[in-house]
Amino acid sequence: MSNLVRIIICSALLIGTVALFWTGNWGWGILGVLITILGFVTVFFHEYMLIAQWYMRKQDMASAEKWLRKITNYEKQLIPQQHGYYNMLIGLIESQRAPMQSEKYFKKALALGLHMDHNIALAKLSLAGVAMAKRNKREAEKLLQEAKKADKNKLLADQIKMMKDQMGMLDKQQIRYNR
Repeated sequence: MSNLVRIIICSALLIGTVALFWTGNWGWGILGVLITILGFVTVFFHEYMLIAQWYMRKQDMASAEKWLRKITNYEKQLIPQQHGYYNMLIGLIESQRAPMQSEKYFKKALALGLHMDHNIALAKLSLAGVAMAKRNKREAEKLLQEAKKADKNKLLADQIKMMKDQMGMLDKQQIRYNR
């Protein structure tokens, strides 16, 4: 359902709620207010995205992917601020299956814009992992530095440190094979 239809339905709910209060049906009016608030929340936070994020927290990637695939045309169904998050969630799911294929989703998510610093750090950390898998050390180091800078609350500090350690081991392997 497009956002315009949601806004029209929520406006009708609001008018109905005001009418309920006007006629003195306070109990139904309060219920109407709660339903109207829930309706307006779904304009800004798409319910399929919320359900997919809940399944991702539960580490159930198959169910999260099922809910994300229900969004057939994200450009029309989501508000522009959610386009980047949609691509990031698809990228996280793809990184479990085929890490090299997830690169395009993370790049698109960064291009469309992510508003939270830890999400930017997560996307750049994932891109660094892809660059490291492609044996592109310079790009991986650059992306790790950007991820470290974006991770202001140190939520991904352990993962960044682990990735740097893996890059160091990669250097040792290259030196051993070059001999």
